Amino acid sequence: MALKALILDWAGTAVDFGSRAPMGAFVEAFARVGVTISIAEARGPMGLPKRDHVSALLYSPAIAARWQAANGAAPTEADVDRVLAIFEPLNVEVIEHHADLIPGLLDVVAFARGQGLKIGSTTGYTRPIMERLMPLAAAAGYAPDNVVCAGDLAAGRPSPLMMYRTFADLGVWPPAACVKIDDTEPGIAEGLAAGTWTVGLALSGNAAGLSKAELDRLAADERAALRTAATDRLARAGAHFVIDTIADLRPVLEAIEARLQAGLRP
Repeated sequence: MALKALILDWAGTAVDFGSRAPMGAFVEAFARVGVTISIAEARGPMGLPKRDHVSALLYSPAIAARWQAANGAAPTEADVDRVLAIFEPLNVEVIEHHADLIPGLLDVVAFARGQGLKIGSTTGYTRPIMERLMPLAAAAGYAPDNVVCAGDLAAGRPSPLMMYRTFADLGVWPPAACVKIDDTEPGIAEGLAAGTWTVGLALSGNAAGLSKAELDRLAADERAALRTAATDRLARAGAHFVIDTIADLRPVLEAIEARLQAGLRP
């Protein structure tokens, strides 16, 4: 293959169907400082580095107003750090309950490796969270060739810096020979900024927000409506392709390979 690497996100892409681990932790972290937020609000900035995620929530008009009412002052950067310090250990605590590999991941990775591709990864999770998650994933059979975390570099998503580190770690170039796979808009933006092909995942991650069991219980029309909304959201973010889950990736890789052979670039 002309392709050289797949670069995967973690939650909602490779593990944790529905990207559910951070949601309760965000809600609980804000509750501990006297501010109520909903799961839908918590999901809004998903894909960003976790400090940026907390900041986006805290400075949003609705939540900032609640903060003011609860604390008697507008939120500050010190408050961002305060909430993050509560959130991170909460996320570490629950991560073992949200570490299941997304169905089809290992088959796709085996196919890619069989074609000579390397497997990289970037994540909005911090290093302490990933230190808990990586061994769990490895025990289940998934160990990518690198892991770049939010906070490892001067800037995370939507900047391309984590992607640049991954290119260097894996020894792969040009960016057009790589595919970024993600379930969030910031993750798609990360790939676009780095110059890679991008593939959005509509049903396994944040855009749908349901566990596999919940998704499987939906009526056909409900599932179709959810897929349409999630696909549109990721397409508007700029994804070159949008599929349901990582299990559907192989035909997309073959389509990208054909484009590369024809001289096309992202």
